[in-house]
Amino acid sequence: MSKLHIKKDDTVIILAGKDKGKTGKVLKVFLDENRAIVEGLNMVSKSAKPSAKNPQGGIVKLEAPIHVSNLSLIDPKSGKATRISVKHDGKNVVRVAKKSGEEIK
Repeated sequence: MSKLHIKKDDTVIILAGKDKGKTGKVLKVFLDENRAIVEGLNMVSKSAKPSAKNPQGGIVKLEAPIHVSNLSLIDPKSGKATRISVKHDGKNVVRVAKKSGEEIK
């Protein structure tokens, strides 16, 4: 299993696609597919049968996964897209923004 530069609850910016330039919070990461779901972005329409959760059925809008190569973390200092480096201090592994050197929580 590979590691990704993006984790759940990170704030990211979309680099490519119909929502290019928009920012959002990562809701879920699919490690095996290298994809992530970002809150409120990459919305798709899906038809749903009536169920207990959705008694009316019909067309439902929901977020579709985006490939992580199209996402970039946001620098906590400047608010712009940044790459990350990984620093090891003792037992802890810390992600650091390349642009500002700020630690990413």
